Amino acid sequence: MRGHSKTFEKACSVGMVSSFDELMAASFEGQINALCWPRQLQGDFQEIIDQLKTDDEITTITDHDLFALRLSPGGRRARDELLADLALLRGHGLTPSLDCIASYPRDDAGGPIPTDVYSFHVDSAPVQADTYLCTYIGRTSEGLSNELAMRRVEHAETRAQLLKIYGGPDDEKFAAYLSEHSFDLHYLPLPGAKPYTFGLANLWRIAVAYPDCPVLPCIHRAPPTPPGVPARLLLIS
Repeated sequence: MRGHSKTFEKACSVGMVSSFDELMAASFEGQINALCWPRQLQGDFQEIIDQLKTDDEITTITDHDLFALRLSPGGRRARDELLADLALLRGHGLTPSLDCIASYPRDDAGGPIPTDVYSFHVDSAPVQADTYLCTYIGRTSEGLSNELAMRRVEHAETRAQLLKIYGGPDDEKFAAYLSEHSFDLHYLPLPGAKPYTFGLANLWRIAVAYPDCPVLPCIHRAPPTPPGVPARLLLIS
């Protein structure tokens, strides 16, 4: 399995690193709000998914689950890669989750701003934090440079709709309402904007919106999962 670094090399907001230690040590600065460690991993990751035999939309896979699988040599190599990545992140005090994802829940409320992960959005936290991602098989996440997007709450027509639903003036309480419902975390691509793909096997560290963050948070989204699309194997922390 190969990572696909050429798909995001030209994204001005992405910084490239060559090792896990460099991924952890590098700083976000200027326009750089996403760091990528391109990798080539060996193993049959599809066998991991097939062996799980789950019909759930999202299945979290524990270490015990991985060790319980009866795998071919290719499947065992994939399992070793997964366990190694989990150990790397845990070794730095993180709590990664390994998930088999058929689909995410959809926001079916019908409002002017969908707030599910299929919408371009940024992650947020009350304290300093980063998000780590790796897709081993299946469709991969997409990112969008900040200059190619606008916050949906700043789109005039959308804001007018939100104000009508809110039923009050455009003031500090309205801003709090937008934050409470996470509307202010979602973005609209500008005309002609082209997202970049995170690629398979690559380990990413992306900037999160938190107080005094030195850079803009990384805009990204989960890949569309129409019926019949194979499940995705994702590591996230």
